[in-house]
Amino acid sequence: MRLADYTDYALRVLLYCAQHADRLVTVGEIAERQGLAKNQVMKIVADLAHAGLLETVRGRSGGVRLMRPAAEIRVGDVVRLSETDLRLTECFDHRSNRCTLTAECGLRGVFARALHAFFGVLDSVTLGDLSAPARSRRSGSQGVRDISGTASKPLQRAAVAGPRALTAKATKPEAVAVRRVRPGEPAPA
Repeated sequence: MRLADYTDYALRVLLYCAQHADRLVTVGEIAERQGLAKNQVMKIVADLAHAGLLETVRGRSGGVRLMRPAAEIRVGDVVRLSETDLRLTECFDHRSNRCTLTAECGLRGVFARALHAFFGVLDSVTLGDLSAPARSRRSGSQGVRDISGTASKPLQRAAVAGPRALTAKATKPEAVAVRRVRPGEPAPA
């Protein structure tokens, strides 16, 4: 399974804003630091602002910042928002499914449990957990460990036992109104 580049870029934009929560950042700055095209970043910022994750400030000294604290933005919610197709196989879509094995095949259930476990992990991590300022404030922490290619014992048990074995609660993201702020106005609390 591979996430779309758009999702990767959206997470990078949000993490950059989380790392610089003390100030407004510009689209040009994000594009330059992340090695992305400015037009791509503008589209992503517009979409994230529309979704209530980023606040945009117009004008000469404008820019963008997180609309909520980084600790309140779950990675799983961003992935759900950014990904357009989470069907792992054809049988996930009843309208276009042409597989002749669907009735007797258990593979769909296995993939559904795996997807649930995947989002269980992503829902347990916030931008605050991943941003550099948050990591450096934790005492004795070595930061976030790269676990690509490995699975923790709870995750391995969840994959075998099914979605009810996961302890992370998946909730729908709250609807948040987008509010534009003029330069010089204080950030919302």
